[in-house]
This record gives sequence, structure tokens and C-alpha cells, in this order.
Amino acid sequence: MSVSALDIRVQKTENSRISELHPDNIHFGKQYSDHMLVARYEDGEWHQAEIVPFDNLSLSPATTFMHYGQAIFEGVKAYKDPQGNPIVFRPRDNWKRMNRSAVRMAMPEVPEELFIDGIARLIDIDRDWIPDQDGTSLYIRPFMIATDEFIGVRPAEKFLFIIITSPAGPYYSKPVSIYVQDEFVRAFPGGIGFTKAAGNYGMSMYPTQQIRKMGYDQILWTDGFEHKYVQEIGTMNVFFVIGDKVITPDLKQDVILEGVTRDSVITLLREKGIIVEERLISIEEIEVAAKAGQLKEAFGTGTAASIAPISTLTYHDDKMELPPVEQWEITNWLKEELANIRYGRKADTHGWIYKV
Repeated sequence: MSVSALDIRVQKTENSRISELHPDNIHFGKQYSDHMLVARYEDGEWHQAEIVPFDNLSLSPATTFMHYGQAIFEGVKAYKDPQGNPIVFRPRDNWKRMNRSAVRMAMPEVPEELFIDGIARLIDIDRDWIPDQDGTSLYIRPFMIATDEFIGVRPAEKFLFIIITSPAGPYYSKPVSIYVQDEFVRAFPGGIGFTKAAGNYGMSMYPTQQIRKMGYDQILWTDGFEHKYVQEIGTMNVFFVIGDKVITPDLKQDVILEGVTRDSVITLLREKGIIVEERLISIEEIEVAAKAGQLKEAFGTGTAASIAPISTLTYHDDKMELPPVEQWEITNWLKEELANIRYGRKADTHGWIYKV
């Protein structure tokens, strides 16, 4: 079946909620645009895609994903360029990553035209929902759930692919304080740590709840064998500026997410002539660097979080304070450079911008 934009059936809402959007009061994940895209997979193929008014779903209590966790998602962002036109940042990379998640979770791959044209058509219809202030965007959430009405452990045969969108402000409004976790485990080699499967985030809720009671914002996970090597933060990949190098955990063991923002940052840093090392990095190495005054900056990267400076890293009783963010050269340059590309203020020399 062809699922190109021309095949997407559109039913526009008769009661737009755009008047409820207040540009000066936008919070991440609190408000949703007028429409959503829905496509059904059944009998081994994708069926008619539709754009319909944003609404609740009607599902059986026996729906598979509720019981066995066959659910995956992505995060993409749309911006307005200086002329007010909608542009989307690297959606094809998110499509590729979603399909890596789908294969690992025994779910059907999403055709490129359904993912890309679906986003473009949805954004075009709801373009007025894209805020244009610095630091804001329209967050795009494609996701897929298994919808068999069957209680039994087996790969599902029916699925829903849905895209919803949400006006978004900054995910973190200030530098984040991080707790280095060495009790609970996020991922092992051979597991699903490299996917954006719902279960990866569900299992992190209790440990995150506990560290927030202690006054921290997020967890930096360590490996499950020795609790020695850092992996990723709950909502972000992580980077450390040590001396004249930028170091980030590598992707070799499939235990961390292959972040689109992570890849963008690495590309920009290397083009600027900054040494980037993708490798194992231990919490001990970070502690030694901090004590020697060589841990100059640390930040997380992600579609939702963008580039988030880290103010403190705490490992057991060792609280590592980072220098004031205002003094950071690399992170502040990256934030500005990436923002200029995302908002269309600077020429896109990488093919990252998709124009709607």
C-alpha cells in the first residue's frame, strides 16, 4: 500500500483550541495541538492513514500493549524559520531510529512516507501551533502500540501508529543536578537500552522518584556489571569536557540511545576542530578530573532537553561542582550554533532541516 501524503485522509476539527495557546506561558508536555495522525497495521500491512481532531482513544482493556509493553515512541521538533515557515529538525534520523526500536520489539517497521509525510502534513495543518519565541518549538511525538485484544504472551499482529504534537518550552529551565546511580540498572548488552521502548522509561520511574526526594533532577546511569562506567542520563545522552577534549560514552554495546542531538553535537564539535572521544568513561575518571580542576563542563543532549548544562554530579558522598555556566565556552557555543541551525537562522550545510 502507498501511504504518501496524498493518501492521508484529513478530517479537520470544527472547534480549534488555538486560542488556548498563550506564547508567554508554554510548558513542556502540557498542551496538545488540534489534530493527530492515526494509521492502523493489520493483516500484514499498513492501512489508510488519517489526520483527525485530537481526541481520546477507545481501546479494549485486553489491549496487548497495556499488559506486555509492546510500545515505542520518538521525539522530533518543528520550529519556525525567520520567515515564519515550519521546519523540522532531522526527522529521517528519527524515522530510522524508530524502526530500529520496532525491529527489536517485534513490531512492524513504519514506512518512510508514512512517518515523514505524516509529520509534514500534520505540521502544515497545525502550523499556527508552532511558537516562535527563542527556546520554544512544536514537539512531535510519533508512537506505536500493539492493539491485539488478547491476553497471552506473543508478538502482536495489530498495531496503531499515531503522531501527536505539543507546543513546548524548555525541558529544563536551569542547569541540572545529577545523581550517579550504582544500585539500580537501566540496561545490559543484549537488552533494549538502545531503543525508545516505553519500558525503558517505566523502569526508571522508581529510582528517579527516590533521587528527586534527595533534591536531584536526574540520574546518570552506570553499567550493570561493575557500576563503573557511565552510560546516559534518564532523559539525555551525556558529555564531559575534560581538559581540551569532549568525551561521551560510545554506542558499541547497544546500551544507550543513539541520540539525534548527540550526533549533531559530535558533528559540530569535530567541524570546529575540537577533539571528541566516544569511548568507555568511568565515574572514577570523572572524579579524578574534577579533583584536578580538569572537569570544565558537563552537559546532556536530547530532542526534548536540547543541550542541558549540568551544575553538579554526585557520586556517593562526592559532590562534584562544575564551574559557573556563564564561563563555559564549548556548551554555550553549541547551544547557540545548534539553535541557529534549528531556527533556520544559519545555513544548513548538513541536510538536517526538512522544510514543510
